[in-house]
Amino acid sequence: MYAVVTTGGRQVKVAKGDHVRVDKIEAPVGDRIELGNVRLVAKDDGIVVDPKALTGAKIVCEVTAQDKAKKILVYKKKRRKGFQRTKGHRQHYTQLKVTDIVL
Repeated sequence: MYAVVTTGGRQVKVAKGDHVRVDKIEAPVGDRIELGNVRLVAKDDGIVVDPKALTGAKIVCEVTAQDKAKKILVYKKKRRKGFQRTKGHRQHYTQLKVTDIVL
């Protein structure tokens, strides 16, 4: 059984026991959260995509980490102008462990 859930503007495929990185969610480590924007649930007997059938669906997760991703460098240059700029960026993320899929 797996599900597709929308969080942080992205769709993520999750199954029970998976560890998933999503955009930062304000929750302390060890806290249980529910993701409610479920788009699809695949069970043994078929796939459920009807929005009316998925109104009560939720993904129960446990927050395992709050961290930053690896640094990326952004380099800008305009030729023949003497303009150069380097900046770095580290995206915040939340690591979740999926404990249950409720339909």
